[in-house]
Amino acid sequence: MSTPKRIFVKGNEAISRGALAAGVKCFFGYPITPQNDIPEFMSSAMFEAGGQFVQAESEVAAANMLLGAAGCGIRAMTSSSSPGMSLKQEAISYMAGSELPGVLVNVSRGGPGLGDIGPSQGDYFQSVKGGGHGDYKLLVLAPGTVQEAYDLTIKAFDLAFKYRNPVLVLADAIIGQMKEPVVPWVPENLDPDEGQDWGLQGAKDRAPRLLKSLFLDDGALAGQNQKLQAKYQAMQAEVDQELFLTEDAELVVVAFGSIGRIVKSTIRKLRGQGHKVGLVRPITLFPFPSEVLLNLAKEGKRFLTIEHNMGQMVEDVRLSIRTVADSAFHGQLPGNLPTPDDFEEPILKALEG
Repeated sequence: MSTPKRIFVKGNEAISRGALAAGVKCFFGYPITPQNDIPEFMSSAMFEAGGQFVQAESEVAAANMLLGAAGCGIRAMTSSSSPGMSLKQEAISYMAGSELPGVLVNVSRGGPGLGDIGPSQGDYFQSVKGGGHGDYKLLVLAPGTVQEAYDLTIKAFDLAFKYRNPVLVLADAIIGQMKEPVVPWVPENLDPDEGQDWGLQGAKDRAPRLLKSLFLDDGALAGQNQKLQAKYQAMQAEVDQELFLTEDAELVVVAFGSIGRIVKSTIRKLRGQGHKVGLVRPITLFPFPSEVLLNLAKEGKRFLTIEHNMGQMVEDVRLSIRTVADSAFHGQLPGNLPTPDDFEEPILKALEG
């Protein structure tokens, strides 16, 4: 294969192109800012790729269409933004309970309520704790660059089918709307028989199959939940994070997504002034890099969690290091667009102890 050329695209388009490279066959969408570039791009690209595009009548309908396509063992996807994701939660819970693979993209915006169309990380709890009913988890991937938006969308499809579980790509208005160079690539050795051993394609010449999330027999639901919990434990093998200048750091900042990249610029400036600051940027929000943080805490490092919300991921950071250390917190108010300068004062204050 020849070396792919670089393209200059928005994060939303990178997500779309990543899905196409991963072999997506069905896309179900509904318009909401700031993710509208995704269904707009897919409305023509899906047909050119030999797939299907449907603009559903609502976010609820789009999520249930995803459930149906996933039940057929097809690589399928939907995208939305924060209020729209709230409407999809029932279908997502059904997918998790039925063990159906599918990819969801949330280009998150400010809230609560309708909020605004600017960036926010206020959907962390909804994303990693299971936003619908019941004890379930999504694999959650948080890109920090437009290239990662492309790469992690491909990875999302692979993980969805590996674990037969919904996977969420959690971006925000910054990642979705910014433009950066991307080197596109196509994964090799996609399995043409993926999903054929459990999907519903018609019971010709085989026994019927049943995919469900309803378990009414005595002990059946307990058994299903036990199976799901074992699967979520196995997902710990997928933990991923970026470590930046943590080796000699006195203070480790923990930040994800767009805030992680902005904080990285702040850290570079402070390093130039002699301050020993490092960064852990979780790339997987579930599973969370708890062990990485705990090991850094055991080295005597202090912690500051920075988020574009009023304090969500910080709870997971504190749980991770609770036996050894604690984490300070700085929350950037949703509705404000942060810059590297905004984080200098809270980092210096945390350094002072």
